Amino acid sequence: MNDLRILWLPIAVTALAVLGLFVESLTVPAQKPGRSVVGTLSLVGLLAVLAASFFVDASGTAARGAYESSAWTLFLQRLFLAAGILGVLGAQGDVEAHTPRRQGEYFLTLLFSLVGMVVLPGARDLVLLVVAFELMGMPLYVLAAYAKTDIANEPKTRASEASIKLYLVGATSTAVSLFGLALVTGLAGTTRLSELSATPMSPLFGVAMAFVLAGLGYKIGMVPFHMWVPDTYQGARAPFIAFLSVAPKAAGIAALAQIFLFGLAAHKSHWLPGLANLALLSMVVGNVLALPQTDLRRLLGYSGIAQMGYLLVGVASNDTFSLGMVLFFLTAYLFTNLGAFLVLHAVAEAGGGFGFDSVAGLAKRSPGLALALLCFVLSLAGIPFVVGFWAKLFVLLAAWQAGLHALVIAAITVAVMGLFYYLRMLHAAYMTPSDLPTPAMDRSLGAAIAICFAAVVGLGLWPGPLVESAGRAASALVRSPAADTAHLHP
Repeated sequence: MNDLRILWLPIAVTALAVLGLFVESLTVPAQKPGRSVVGTLSLVGLLAVLAASFFVDASGTAARGAYESSAWTLFLQRLFLAAGILGVLGAQGDVEAHTPRRQGEYFLTLLFSLVGMVVLPGARDLVLLVVAFELMGMPLYVLAAYAKTDIANEPKTRASEASIKLYLVGATSTAVSLFGLALVTGLAGTTRLSELSATPMSPLFGVAMAFVLAGLGYKIGMVPFHMWVPDTYQGARAPFIAFLSVAPKAAGIAALAQIFLFGLAAHKSHWLPGLANLALLSMVVGNVLALPQTDLRRLLGYSGIAQMGYLLVGVASNDTFSLGMVLFFLTAYLFTNLGAFLVLHAVAEAGGGFGFDSVAGLAKRSPGLALALLCFVLSLAGIPFVVGFWAKLFVLLAAWQAGLHALVIAAITVAVMGLFYYLRMLHAAYMTPSDLPTPAMDRSLGAAIAICFAAVVGLGLWPGPLVESAGRAASALVRSPAADTAHLHP
C-alpha cells in the first residue's frame, strides 16, 4: 500500500490513459464534426491530477528503491502535466478540423507519452529510467506523422518525413544510450544510480559515459546530434511540435541530470569538460543557423538548439544552485516556446503559412496575438522583464559562480547574435503591412495561448516563488541518498 501511495501520480495518469482507451473503444464515430470526448476527458483528468499533486503527500521510495518521490520528482511531474494540459488544449481545434474521425487516438497517444514522462524523474535505477524514457518517446513517432492524411499533398510528404526522421534518430539514440549504459552496468555491477559513483574510473568507463552523453544528446537536440530538429518541426503539425519542443526535452535534461549529477557525480572531472564544450557548440550553431531561416518553424527549431545550449551551461555548472536554475529555465522555456508555436499555428491557419509573411501586420490584424508573440519572442531572446530574462540571467550567474567565465562570456555573445532573428519576427509583426485576414482561433487554442502569456508575464514580474521551489527540487536530487526526503509542498 505504501508503494501505491508513493506512485499515485504515475498510476493516476496511467489510469486516465486506460479510461480514455475504454471510452474511445465504446464511442461510435460522430457523423458530424465535434469535439472529442477523449480530448475533454484528458484535459479534465490532467487538470485534476495536477491540482491533487499540491495536496497528496507522496514522499518516499518504492519498488525497493528503484523509484523515489521527492521534491525533484514532483517539480518535474507538475511541469510535464502542465505541458500535457497545454498540449491537449492547444491541439483540440486542430485535430477536430484536420482529423475529425481520429481525435481520440491523438489524445490517447499523448497520454501514454505522458505516462513515461511522469515516471522518469523518479527513476533511481537505470532499467526503470530507460523503460520510462522509451515509453515517453515511442508515442511521439506516431504523433509526428499524424498530419500525413491531411488533404494537402505537401503536409502528407513532410509529415511522413518528420516522423521517419524522429523515429530513426530516436532508435539510434536508444541504441547508443543502451550500449553506454550496458558498459556502465557491467563495470559497476549494479543498475542503481546511487551506486555508480563507487565504480573506479577506467578508459572503458570513460567510453561508456561518452556513449550515454551522445545518446541523450540526440534526444534533446544537442549539437552535433541536432539535425532532426528543424526538419521534424517543419513537417509535423504545429500544436504537436509545440508540445514536442518542450516536454520531451525537459525529460531529456532530467535524465541527463539524474545520470551525471546524481549517479556519476564522483567522475565529474571526466565528463564535465565535454559537456561544457557541447553546450558552447549548441549555443553557437543554433544561433548562427537560425539567422538565414525563412520558415519560422525551422527558425524556432534552431533557436531551441541554442536554448538547450544555455540549459547545458547550467548542468555543467554542477551545483545545487545551478541545477535549480536549470529547472527554472525549463519552466520558463515550456510556457515561452509552447506559446510561440501556438501563435504561429493560429496565424498559419489564417492562410499565411509559416514564413515571415504569416506574421506580417499582425499588430493591426490581431493586437492580442501580436502582444502575445511580442512577449514570447522577448522571453526567448532574454529581454527584461519577462521570464526568459530571469532564466538566462540565473543560469549564467550560476555558471559564473562555478568558475565557467569563458563559457558565460561566449553565451552572452551568441545571445546578442540571436537578437537579430528574434527582432525580425517582431519587425514583421509590427512594422510590415499585410492584407492577410484576421486569424480566427477556437476557444481552446486561445485559452492555451492566454495561459502561456500569463505565465511568461507573471513569472517575469514575480519569479521568486518558482526560484525557491526549483531550488528545493534541485536539493532533493543532489542530496545524500540516505538523507530524509525533502518536503514536497512549497
